[in-house]
Amino acid sequence: MFETLFKPRGVAIIGASQNPTKLGYGVARNMVVSNYEGELYFVNPRGGRLFDKEIVPDIASIPDPVDLAVILIPAAAVPQALIDCGNRGIPYVIIGSGGFRETGEDGATLEARCQEIARQYDLRVLGPNCIGFLDTHLPIDTTFLPLPGPIPGDIAFLSHSGAICEAVIDWARGQGFGLSRLISLGNQMDLTETELLGPTAEDENTKVIAMYMEGVGDGRGFIARAREVTAKLPVVAIKVGRSERGRAAVESHTGAMAGQDIAFDAAFEKAGVLRSETSEEMFDWARALAWCKLPKGRNMAVLTNAGGPGAIAVDALDAQGLQIAELAPKTIQRLEGELPSAASLRNPVDMLATAGPSEYANCLRALLADANVHGVMVILPPPPMTTAAEVAGAIIPVVRTSSKPVVIALMGEELIAHAAGLFRKSHIPDYRFPERAASALGVLVKRAESKKRVNETATVFQDVNKDEVNNLLTNSLIRSDGFLDPVSAAQVVSAYGIKIPKDEIIVTLNEALEAAGRVGYPVVLKIASAELTHKSDVGGVLLKLEDEFQLEEGFRMISKSFDSLDVDDHRRKMMVQAMVPEGQDVILGSVRDAQFGHMLMFGSGGVEVEGLKDVAFALSPLTRQEAEKLLDKTWAGRKLNGYRNLPPVDREAALDAVLRLSQLVEDFPQISEVEVNPLRVIGNGVGAIDVRLKVGE
Repeated sequence: MFETLFKPRGVAIIGASQNPTKLGYGVARNMVVSNYEGELYFVNPRGGRLFDKEIVPDIASIPDPVDLAVILIPAAAVPQALIDCGNRGIPYVIIGSGGFRETGEDGATLEARCQEIARQYDLRVLGPNCIGFLDTHLPIDTTFLPLPGPIPGDIAFLSHSGAICEAVIDWARGQGFGLSRLISLGNQMDLTETELLGPTAEDENTKVIAMYMEGVGDGRGFIARAREVTAKLPVVAIKVGRSERGRAAVESHTGAMAGQDIAFDAAFEKAGVLRSETSEEMFDWARALAWCKLPKGRNMAVLTNAGGPGAIAVDALDAQGLQIAELAPKTIQRLEGELPSAASLRNPVDMLATAGPSEYANCLRALLADANVHGVMVILPPPPMTTAAEVAGAIIPVVRTSSKPVVIALMGEELIAHAAGLFRKSHIPDYRFPERAASALGVLVKRAESKKRVNETATVFQDVNKDEVNNLLTNSLIRSDGFLDPVSAAQVVSAYGIKIPKDEIIVTLNEALEAAGRVGYPVVLKIASAELTHKSDVGGVLLKLEDEFQLEEGFRMISKSFDSLDVDDHRRKMMVQAMVPEGQDVILGSVRDAQFGHMLMFGSGGVEVEGLKDVAFALSPLTRQEAEKLLDKTWAGRKLNGYRNLPPVDREAALDAVLRLSQLVEDFPQISEVEVNPLRVIGNGVGAIDVRLKVGE
């Protein structure tokens, strides 16, 4: 698929120009300079010659073969050019012209017209408002970017921004790494990052895909395609636009804490995409992933000739969640034979400032031979008694023959420039400071661990009652804002196997006393209103009422709360609920994201949820492995196994509840928000104490 887009037999440049200041000249120049071996045609009604080729007057005059047209003419003329391409039978078009959706309403109308024509003629279009693509290995360069272009390499770059492409090419040359492909997506009128991920991954010269993203059009489609791709090779992405502006107001804790950017975090994790925080980090990671072996564990060693950088490295590795390896006695003996007595032989290994090429090479061999070491950071500031280049020459053969990853913290600038060139020529990643090198090791571990994950499918429970839920969602009392009454909301989660304590809705004191008799003391008395998220803040929740006297006192107290809230008599409903035994309170929820679907939330619950913000999100549907990871990300989930004087509770039951809620929202996508807070996890099960559920938008 897309074979003739990326490997066209012939390319026509529509709007080719003899004027060196025009973009049509730039594309023609780049195609010629790239040494593209296919047929190349220039189209301009003015005719003439360009780069010793005749310029044909129109698209109909282009001879065979031609698989790709690059359009660089005023926006208003593009629709007719697309029609001409369709009539000529050209399957792929790049619209480099600007002046479309990015300019406002008139431009959007023009783009919609182009989209309509493309569909009519079965044209596949890259752009508009893009700079095209290049492939350093074919080679081909359909861009108008300044020369020289990128050096051939193994990292592909897909970008929503053309300006970023230009900067990346120049920066990559300066950093000594090359690109396999570069694709500018522009407005994505037709072809999107989702469609182009697959064919980019199939390129034999690409080892890593890096992406600059501003959003996605089809969230679920992107996840599905990215999961397929990341099973084969790593994908690193930077997603800009972390602001939550424009997000509709939501009325649950889950919704309030689930910002748009959190949805992208969850989507990337589910898809296996490695999300970087900065552009520099993206390419730091890409180089490591392209050039390094993957580690078999998290234990790292640090080899340095100075104590300060070694200490920085230890802190940086710890921040990445990596461990400092404990060296085997045999390794320490080998180091003793290489280094002076004042050297530090414990990890990090400080060889002292006198260390030269042989010490670096021999000590690195010793560390790599240690079975407890899974990777090594070599710190190399300019050595006082030799040169960084001499050290590089000594350790490069050691690194190249190792089955473990080695990254270099090559500290300095002018004095290490020659060494940097040697490392890059040998495809050994170098970084200016230990923090960046530690980040590279961290992403190698993430990639290695992601490849070990079992390819599970989402857990599906057979003991759920879909008919009951369908009836509840159809016939229950639903407020104008979409929230179900509390009893129906609880019954919905109960129908999916999440246990709820016995409860009854009451209005009068006599009803409360009768309900308590049926439910059994001790009981909880609380306001039964989906309108109040923070019931305890207004005295609306009373726990462990042991007898009728305490229940009567509680009824009077909550009635006063109703008075202070100015609640109408017909809305003064309370719930009498069986008291759930002591345990650990967590929050379990789901909110529907417009792009990616339902996000599950888990974390510290009860009154702590907004104060602690100890929550994590994952995209539904969840596998068991994903649900376990969701719990492990939070303190609330980790301490279910017990902590100090806190006894362990039924973590398996909490995990089961997460998976059941995931299935519920997948089976009933009309549920926009659902929250169980708290979900009390006890010694032998869970109890959904308070449930809020919203349907619709």
